[in-house]
Amino acid sequence: MLKTLMKTTLGAGAALAVTVGAAWADLDDILDRGKVVIAVPQDFAPFGSVGPDLKPEGYDVDVAALIAKDLEVELELVPVTSANRIPFLQSGKVDIVISSMGANPGRAKSIWFTAPYAPFFSGVFAAPDKTISSAADLGGMTIAVTRGTLEDLELSEKVGDDVTMRRFEDNATTIAAYLSGQADVLVTGNVIVAKMVEDNPDTAIETKFVIKNSPAFMGIAKGNMDLLQWLDIFILHKKLGGDLDTLSMKWFGQPLPALPSKS
Repeated sequence: MLKTLMKTTLGAGAALAVTVGAAWADLDDILDRGKVVIAVPQDFAPFGSVGPDLKPEGYDVDVAALIAKDLEVELELVPVTSANRIPFLQSGKVDIVISSMGANPGRAKSIWFTAPYAPFFSGVFAAPDKTISSAADLGGMTIAVTRGTLEDLELSEKVGDDVTMRRFEDNATTIAAYLSGQADVLVTGNVIVAKMVEDNPDTAIETKFVIKNSPAFMGIAKGNMDLLQWLDIFILHKKLGGDLDTLSMKWFGQPLPALPSKS
């Protein structure tokens, strides 16, 4: 009976080890596998979207390619939305999330964040003829926002019951809703609006106020200390070497602004 119990215990332990290893791949696991699986945005141009050739393209996609190159492993890209990027990481479907993701205390309870790798601010945008300077001026208006994003979470705490929040599942749908007149106000990131105006040059829109300055961070599973340290060194190296600045000029049309250091 003791031998049977030991076999059962060892078997369960081995199964657990396999499960944990699959769900929480650290740096050595990635190197041994010879492949890194990275989540990138599929609907958040210019950070990430589907290009004319139906392949992912954007700032985050290029950063993911640099990571795979420096790791000297194969790259597998997994397109994600704002709603599923963290669940994909927690379930072990991806090793790293590079998806224009802001860091906050709530998210930090479930995943780890690297140093910031890209600039970003969340804002309230509307036509020039709308007088809006704070959340208090949004009364009676309809707001288009992508569900579960930092903008959704932050603004929901600041507006009253007289504001209609129309939440959409992805950024493309949110933008389309605003352009079609379904909302008076667009709440999103600065680069999203810049891309929208580029694609729709007749659209008159301006920044009304900034909700939050929120540089983008990469996300990894909790406990992967070696991977976290490697990514922090990677980000520092690419900042100092000018690689991130080159990508910023390519996708945002401006030099990379100064980013805060990781405390």
